[in-house]
Amino acid sequence: MQTLLAVIVIFGLLVFIHEWGHLVFAKRAGILCREFAIGFGPKIFSFTRNETLYTIRLLPLGGFVRMAGEDVELIQIKPGYEVGLTFNDEGLVKEIITNNKSKHPDCTVIQVEHADTEHQLIIRGYKDEEEELVEYKLDRKAMVIKDEVPMQIAPYDRQFASKTVGQRALAIFAGPLMNFVLAVVILTLYALIAGMPVNESVVGEVTEDGAAIDAGLVAGDRITAIDGESVTTWEEMTAIIQAAPNETLSLDVLRGDESFNVSLTTQVREIPDAEPQGVIGVMASTERSFLGSISYGFTQTYEFTRLIIEAIGLLVTGQFSLDALAGPVGIYNYTGEVTAMGILVLFQWAAILSVNLGIVNLLPLPALDGGRLMFIGLEAIRGKPIDPQKEGVVHFIGFALLMLLMLAVTWNDINQLFL
Repeated sequence: MQTLLAVIVIFGLLVFIHEWGHLVFAKRAGILCREFAIGFGPKIFSFTRNETLYTIRLLPLGGFVRMAGEDVELIQIKPGYEVGLTFNDEGLVKEIITNNKSKHPDCTVIQVEHADTEHQLIIRGYKDEEEELVEYKLDRKAMVIKDEVPMQIAPYDRQFASKTVGQRALAIFAGPLMNFVLAVVILTLYALIAGMPVNESVVGEVTEDGAAIDAGLVAGDRITAIDGESVTTWEEMTAIIQAAPNETLSLDVLRGDESFNVSLTTQVREIPDAEPQGVIGVMASTERSFLGSISYGFTQTYEFTRLIIEAIGLLVTGQFSLDALAGPVGIYNYTGEVTAMGILVLFQWAAILSVNLGIVNLLPLPALDGGRLMFIGLEAIRGKPIDPQKEGVVHFIGFALLMLLMLAVTWNDINQLFL
């Protein structure tokens, strides 16, 4: 239950922040956002606010913001349709009822001759009792009601395609960007709570079952040399220790004004798909400062980004096995292991997942934000947009392939459980 709760909170937050980025910048550009969804599949909760339907859906596999004009518009009122109209105080059409008109006895019924809900914002037709053609103007926020479900019309200037290349690119890029921002915030909070590691060869904490405590080391001891090799930074010290698993090392230690030497045998830490490392059971010393914590948030986010990009590069060049990829089941298991290590480790894990989500979404693959940005970039180069239908086919195929990859990775996760 604890793992499940951690997964729901972390992934809910990551998806919410990602989609919120899309939503905010799309609305700033004047795009009508029809729906903000967390999850896919059937709706389990929804409410409408400021033109947008907010939903939580059954399958927790991501989320989306449905922008008007991003896909083929669903509102189609063709000649010959019989519809009912209601009007606002200014005499503009506020509702177009396409069926179940009997539930709206006060509506004006017409047979449609022409309707334009994007550019001219008009509807023309013949009333039942009159043969003359009558034209009505539409309110810019008029609703088309089908099966008692309203959908707001989208004038062309409220549609995704009407915006500049820069506005559209920013609305798409904002999702991954918010994941990087979230990682910075999480890691800044981590540093404020736990403190920032100090890059000095000073013992911050000694574990209860390590070689260091058996050798008499305590918090505050400064390691000045190992086997005669001088060390001043934490990286220098740990590099020597990690390279010597199950070996005896001689440490020169400074405690206050007293200098002394201790010998200890390193323990072995096994690492999957890598050489074992030596450890002695010490942690770095830490310090706390507000500005330093912010700096730590940015630098650690950069480091996580660099490491993940390097891993993707190894995957592309075949130096990294697909078996090492983790799907939903694998991430669930890892989250359970991290949760058992404490809230601070969970903070770091959430930041890594957030950075990973941002990077993966920026890959130039169809159906991902990076693929959509690629099409916008091609439009900027060509000076005209790609045929929307062709782009839609590419994204559909890309989405199908991504789902197949997700299934393959999930199957691998399940197999790993029984190895």
